[in-house]
Amino acid sequence: MLTLSFSVKLLHRNPLPRKQPRHFCTLIRSSFSTMNHDTSEHVVGPWYSVPELRLRDHRFTVPLDYSQSQSHKISVFAREAVSVGKENQDMPYLLYLQGGPGFESPRPTEASGWLSKACEEHRVILLDQACLFFRGTGLSTPLTTSSMLQMKSAQELVGYLKYFRADNIVNDAEFIRKHLVPKEGPWKVLGQSFGGFCGVTYLSFAPNGLKEVYLTGGIPPIGDGCTAEAVYKACIGPIITQNEKYYKRYPQDIEIIRDVVNHLQESEGGGVPLPSGGILTPRGLQLLGLTGLGSSAGFERLHYLFERVWDPVIVPGAKKQISYYFLNAFERWLSFDTNPLYALMHESIYCQGAASRWAAHRVRAEHEHKLDAVKAAKEGRPVYLTGEMVFPWMFDEIHALKPFKEAANLLAEKEDWPPLYNKTALNKNTVPVAAAVYYEDMFVNFNLATETAAEIAGIRLWVTNEYMHSGLRDGAGHVLDHLMGLLNGKKPLF
Repeated sequence: MLTLSFSVKLLHRNPLPRKQPRHFCTLIRSSFSTMNHDTSEHVVGPWYSVPELRLRDHRFTVPLDYSQSQSHKISVFAREAVSVGKENQDMPYLLYLQGGPGFESPRPTEASGWLSKACEEHRVILLDQACLFFRGTGLSTPLTTSSMLQMKSAQELVGYLKYFRADNIVNDAEFIRKHLVPKEGPWKVLGQSFGGFCGVTYLSFAPNGLKEVYLTGGIPPIGDGCTAEAVYKACIGPIITQNEKYYKRYPQDIEIIRDVVNHLQESEGGGVPLPSGGILTPRGLQLLGLTGLGSSAGFERLHYLFERVWDPVIVPGAKKQISYYFLNAFERWLSFDTNPLYALMHESIYCQGAASRWAAHRVRAEHEHKLDAVKAAKEGRPVYLTGEMVFPWMFDEIHALKPFKEAANLLAEKEDWPPLYNKTALNKNTVPVAAAVYYEDMFVNFNLATETAAEIAGIRLWVTNEYMHSGLRDGAGHVLDHLMGLLNGKKPLF
């Protein structure tokens, strides 16, 4: 297989002036300028250790809504990491924005991978967070399947969730920066996947808080309205390609997965019960592609999962049935019971002043001739798994999501989402930016990413197919080291 890897620098273009929405810019700037340093807003824990790292916890009390002076307060958690012996050294701060969405920041158990590389020269701040949402996950006033049930109505929940997008993550980051960085100086940001989306929002509305920005598999589409439909249309091709590559590596799984689909379809109710109380259907089975097709070692994990899909027949004449091991693993792979924000808010990350209206569901319907699992199994074709898509029927079939079906529909129809990006500011960008763009990325489409990169003045791109979307995690410290080299002179322009 051809391996490609090259770097490019995109220079500033001079687009025609365009009218920008003013209310969002005013909200961001006013909220950043009025933050104070009352110690009650910031609680610092003692230093503690894991092998080769020293860690300490920070808890910040921040407004839910930065535009309101008397806003309800929530807690945001961040963990500081430094190499052992460097606790008191003067080093630049690096904020890490996790991917996801809906997952907490890494819990370090040792100095390894990109974190080890980053800690050589930085104080690293791991914000809990999310890849979809740094607020609302981990220890940051977490929005869980149980805590969200405290809301009295779906409308109340939607009114709360609207503050959990990239715009307010940037507000949180600026709040934290002004409490942590000496003299409120700028810091560096490393954004993975959705964390990179947040990094571009940061460049759009609060560039003065930034010294450098590194993006890994995280350059968002920045068009007006809701870009979700364009994203899913662009990703269908890579999803099909990844399925074909998977079956080429594990041709025996073609028949196994067809047999599972037929078994589910022929079961009472069109599926089999899941341990948590939901139901596994053929279309639900296809959701395994989200984790199995787009990351390093995903193919292997998927194959080994299907190795144990059937219970062994230990009594002659016993009916064939899907194993508890597989059903339990299926739910753990999806993790919607612990990270419901992903399902609820995923499409909203693409929305600016327009509704998503279940974009993935609509795009899938256009390609149902390729993605209909039952039809493919009956016709003897490979069953294609799906990618990073959320569908309305998931709120009927996945037990943890059932209570939030009405809220999910309201969010899908919500139109008044504030802007997340400012093209004029990006065109005039002066913050050094380096980005890893993965040529075969199934989650962040290569073509859409490079279109946006052309709008960010001065950005340096490293285009490679050495890694998948999870390259930052899989490449030890290589990906971060390469991006740092693009900005520190070790990899000059040529």
